[in-house]
Amino acid sequence: MHATEILARMERAINEHDLDALADCFAEDYRCEVPHHPQLSFVGRDRVRANWTGLFAHVPDMKATVLQSVVDGDQVWSEWELSGKTRDGDDHLACGVAILRAHEGRFIFSRFYLDKVDTADPGVS
Repeated sequence: MHATEILARMERAINEHDLDALADCFAEDYRCEVPHHPQLSFVGRDRVRANWTGLFAHVPDMKATVLQSVVDGDQVWSEWELSGKTRDGDDHLACGVAILRAHEGRFIFSRFYLDKVDTADPGVS
């Protein structure tokens, strides 16, 4: 399976809030590096499931959009937007890039650069 097909499966699984299908996009020993928040880096498909369980609970109408993607061999560079309303009714918006490496129909590694969008107005200085 090509990396873009796995990416499309991942996007669809997020939009359908299908944790089984989402977890199945990742290898058991998947490694996620989060360079701008290294303490959030992790290993394992089970952690993917746990993280998304929490996200779906916090943002029950979460929608994901892959804005664009480019494939380079076994890697896919993808720009994402995740949006919805939190359980408290606040707007939730996160965006950024995920660089994912595929092997045998699943993602095995990523560098994850998505983060919440700061919507606070700091004023003009």
